[in-house]
Amino acid sequence: MSQAVAVSAPPASPARAIALFAVCATLASAVTAGVLALFFQTPQDRAALLVSAGVALVVQLLVFSGLRLAPRQHVIAAWGLGTLVRFAMLALYAFVVVKALALPAAAALVGFAACLFVSTLLEPLFLKA
Repeated sequence: MSQAVAVSAPPASPARAIALFAVCATLASAVTAGVLALFFQTPQDRAALLVSAGVALVVQLLVFSGLRLAPRQHVIAAWGLGTLVRFAMLALYAFVVVKALALPAAAALVGFAACLFVSTLLEPLFLKA
């Protein structure tokens, strides 16, 4: 009588999950900025979208790295903290960065918020990856 042996894949390293998330979040931010460029058509608006996508990507990568490296029993708390960090960065971006760089506010803030939102939707796919 033979017994079936369950073989499970070893857990993926956090560095691999973060790298995969970085690639997917970069693509998602590029697509999001591209779609928004259909609505924000001036050169200044498009420049604001690119800056916003880049800043949002950096924020997302830092937040996701913290989330992925958090102990398993604290993932929900880390996710909540990450959400607070994103809101704080949105406020900081709105009141400091947009004014300092003289970016068109509508394009910059819509782009920043949209890129954060879209890449946040990807996070659950990479938490166990």
